[in-house]
Amino acid sequence: MSAPITQDLVTIPRKLPEGPTNIIGLTRPQLRDALIAVGTPEKQAKMRVNQIWQWLYNWGVRDFDLMTNLSKAFRVTLAENFVIELPEIVTKNVSTDGTRKYLVRIAGGHEVEVVYIPETDRGTLCISSQVGCTLTCSFCHTGTQKLVRNLTAGEIIGQVMLARDDLGEWPEPGTRTYDSRLLSNIVLMGMGEPLYNFENVRDAMNIAMDPEGICLSRRRITLSTSGVVPEIARTATEIGCLLAVSFHATTDPVRDKLVPINKRWNIEELMQSLAAYPKASNSERITFEYVMLDGVNDTDEDAKRLVSLIKQYNIPAKINLIPFNEWPGAPYKRSSNNRIRAFADIVFKAGYSSPVRKPRGEDIMAACGQLKSATERARKSRKQIEAEAGMKPE
Repeated sequence: MSAPITQDLVTIPRKLPEGPTNIIGLTRPQLRDALIAVGTPEKQAKMRVNQIWQWLYNWGVRDFDLMTNLSKAFRVTLAENFVIELPEIVTKNVSTDGTRKYLVRIAGGHEVEVVYIPETDRGTLCISSQVGCTLTCSFCHTGTQKLVRNLTAGEIIGQVMLARDDLGEWPEPGTRTYDSRLLSNIVLMGMGEPLYNFENVRDAMNIAMDPEGICLSRRRITLSTSGVVPEIARTATEIGCLLAVSFHATTDPVRDKLVPINKRWNIEELMQSLAAYPKASNSERITFEYVMLDGVNDTDEDAKRLVSLIKQYNIPAKINLIPFNEWPGAPYKRSSNNRIRAFADIVFKAGYSSPVRKPRGEDIMAACGQLKSATERARKSRKQIEAEAGMKPE
């Protein structure tokens, strides 16, 4: 196993120097240890973990007093030593297409954005893993916001719980109804690079997949990375979810500009890691995300190179074409519909699925690549945003 990739930042700890521990985000082993530390007999600890887990993650209960299958004395002990705290929804915007964007405040007053996208057969929640982003992808609005810190596991799974609150989707205590879900899928495609916060992302997603709680299938969770090569294999073995890669270019010079992490792990190294991805198969294909930028990466030659690369490394894949979602000061323009169709046709005729992602939530700046703290945007003039993006005001 490769050494974890680290950054010069800190994650806010779950427990402050003094005061109760936030129980949200603790793994089962961590919760067991915490309960034993406050006097729970070891022989009872596993049972107590199961009971608390179901109240928190199956029924969405936030008050120890309501956990009625626990003794009154034990509930008092819990209340004295633990809290149940989630991030706070500051604002909610709803698009004309039904997309919901939440501005969520976490510890320290920092903010991230979360997006819920309803569709006919599913409801997808796009969650964030960091405050800001360190990757500075030149087409991405989030990349113009400096990285502040990693989110904790509790802050990551808390986004899922807040969305379920808003959707009114928790079953009544004592029941378990999963026939039809409003929130059926999770994509780690919000603010931040998930593989630069691997342990917290892993712990949060294992909570989401736990059969005694939120109970999402691993195949309904997709992690999107810009190409943190050493951590890609860990995603398969320690999370087991589907993988997407923000690819966006077929030559190193162009990808160096669009996705600067390419300067550290170039296309060849990335493709080799994807070819070796343990979960990759025809039923669990790797998604290549490809934003369509006018005159930059959208030629027939680009399409043919993309197909050639995937075939060369024999990667089970689908290509998700993303019309560029423009934002104030963006240095690129969206490819024309005809160009996108021509690109998609080349990919499809080569034998790969090539859906064109329908932009969702553009009217509330909730579309792919547009996420950025609403309050930070409000503090800045258009001129400042353009300056950050390296553009000259018109």
